[in-house]
Parts: sequence; structure tokens; C-alpha cells
Amino acid sequence: MKHVPVPHVSLITVIEIVAILVGAFSGFVEARRKRMDVVGVFTVAFITAFGGGTLRDILLDRRPLFWVLHQEYAILIFILALVAAPLMRTLRQILSERLIVVADAIGLGLFAVAGVSQAQAAHMPLFIASMMGVITGIFGGVLRDIVCNEVPMVFRDGKPYAICAFFGCWMYIGLQYTDVSDDFALWASAACITVLRLVTWKFELHLHYHKN
Repeated sequence: MKHVPVPHVSLITVIEIVAILVGAFSGFVEARRKRMDVVGVFTVAFITAFGGGTLRDILLDRRPLFWVLHQEYAILIFILALVAAPLMRTLRQILSERLIVVADAIGLGLFAVAGVSQAQAAHMPLFIASMMGVITGIFGGVLRDIVCNEVPMVFRDGKPYAICAFFGCWMYIGLQYTDVSDDFALWASAACITVLRLVTWKFELHLHYHKN
């Protein structure tokens, strides 16, 4: 069996930062919908940005947690919350639903590939590694919806968020056994998840069956 290389740390860091920013943006929008104050905006953004990665680190027994190790991530969300809170009403008038969905899809892809790569670096079995990717990709949104007193979207609207992430994680695992570079495997898999998520949104694909 071919040795599975560990992705370059700096690339994972870049992917995590972009994913955190996109996740925080999703949290900002949801907090605004709930008419929260600046504390609520920060809390929801923080949970959305760090929830999936935190659960991943706990399950992988990684200490310190990634956002504790990199406190600049938390500081960044704090500063953005202070800036975003008074501007969200204006931003909501400017931002289209399409842009919000695109941002959410990008975050799903980036978080998922970061999760599966970290799990492989911890020498997890392949299926467990793929599930860690899915957890990292969706759990921040699950916590966001719970805090906002809603049934998590991933469990109720029938759209295959988790399946898109699961497929992309296995694409990444498969590419690790080819001659492509680690960088290409990461970006290609993240792009695949993003595109799949956008396709399911565009064509309104659902998992559940509609009753006649």
C-alpha cells in the first residue's frame, strides 16, 4: 500500500483560516436574522466557525484545541463581530441569497477536507477519517442552529450537506493513493464538495420522499 503523505501544515492553516472566516460569516447572518446584540453575534459566529473543528479535536484527543493553539483565530472572530454587528442590517440588504449559499458551500468544503486531513495525520482508519471530515464540515452549523433555537438545517430540509462532504472526503482519501500532489488533493476535494453542494441547491435535490 502506498504511504499516505501528510498535507503541508501551512496549507492546512490557510484552509482553516478561510473556512473559519466563511463559517463566521454564516454565523453573522444567522445572528442578524435573530436580532441578536453584539454578544450574540460573536457567540453564534464563534460557535459556527469553531464548533466542527472543536468536536474533531476532542474525538481525536488533540490538545490544545486548534483555536486555543492559534488564539489569533478567536481574536479575529472577536474583531469581526465588533465590526459586523452594527453593519449587518446594511449587509443583509446588499447580500443575495445566492452569495450566502456559495459562502456556506465553500465553508463546507474547506472544513471537511481540513478535518479528514487532520484525522489522517492522526493515523485514523479511513472510514473514521472520512467521518471526521464530515463532522468538521457540518457540526458548526448544527451548533449554530441549536443555539438559535432551531432544528439543525442538516437534519430537517433533506438537502445532502453531509453526503456532499462524505463524498468529497473519500475523493481526498482516494487522491492520496495517486501521484497527484497533496495540495491538489486538498483543493480538488474541497472544490468537489463545494460544487456538489451548489448543484443540490440549484436543482433543489432532496433526500426525503414527498408524500402524494
